[in-house]
Amino acid sequence: MPSAVTDAPGRPGPCSTFCRVLGEPLAGTAVMAAGWVVVEQPGPWGAKAPTQSHLDPVFGGAYDAKCKKADVRFGLIRSPGRHADAVEQAHQVFVASTRPGHTWLLGGRIADPSELTDLDLAAVARSDRTAALASLPALRPLDEPIVLVCTNGKRDGCCALLGRPLVSGLAERAPGRVWEANHLGGHRFAPTATYLPAGTMHGHLTVGTAVEALTAAGRGETILTGLRGRSTWTKHGQAAEVAVRELIGELALDALTVTDEGPELVTVRHADGRSWTVPVTSAPADPPRPDSCGKEPFAMSILQTGTPVPGGVQ
Repeated sequence: MPSAVTDAPGRPGPCSTFCRVLGEPLAGTAVMAAGWVVVEQPGPWGAKAPTQSHLDPVFGGAYDAKCKKADVRFGLIRSPGRHADAVEQAHQVFVASTRPGHTWLLGGRIADPSELTDLDLAAVARSDRTAALASLPALRPLDEPIVLVCTNGKRDGCCALLGRPLVSGLAERAPGRVWEANHLGGHRFAPTATYLPAGTMHGHLTVGTAVEALTAAGRGETILTGLRGRSTWTKHGQAAEVAVRELIGELALDALTVTDEGPELVTVRHADGRSWTVPVTSAPADPPRPDSCGKEPFAMSILQTGTPVPGGVQ
């Protein structure tokens, strides 16, 4: 075990330090979701914030399960720099659909998070903006993308230690478009963020790269630095899409689509008709490493991509 990634004999150090020192690849590590629903909930968050916060735990647990069943990611957000026990009279809500070519973001304020039960989650998952708007009249279309940064120290120490300074710096550059998030997955890639509506996720961010990614999102693009993948795709699909982007330097969000997946081969198609077959395999991590602070290292599975092979124009 490299000594650079331990903080005491026999005890694992911060998971993000392991990840950086060992050069773990980020591609293919984003969460998977066709859509996102996040609601503002001030106050402290526990490790499982939907049931461990000032949000009603019965509603939080049930709605989180409902979202998962619909292939929609549910989460809590807070304004940067607010007091931990602040109480809002209304709750900001964002709803996003990530499907390329049919990507949209809705926002609004509701008096109580339980109003989200009226939202048509199936419409969100299938990118039906009209039906989603009709189901929850408080929502309206938004033109500018937002960024969610994981800062929940009760979930993982690295997210608080590295995420909060990023939120602070980023909020100064893009006020009103930056939110703390309770959990985005991939603690070891902290500071990590999700850009909505596209659902692109990045890790190992700095204030500079986070601003760059947000600016690019406003143009309908992404950046390759720290790109973990787009939540629209499976893990293999994310890795393959990133591999093609790196090969041809494609930044336009909707230029690439994952069209077919086999056990070890993924097909990625460009909007101009070109396509590539990308080998994607998984192997145990060597050496083992923890996936979260305080956990013992283990041989987790890491995705490996081969060189994309052009398939001609389709």
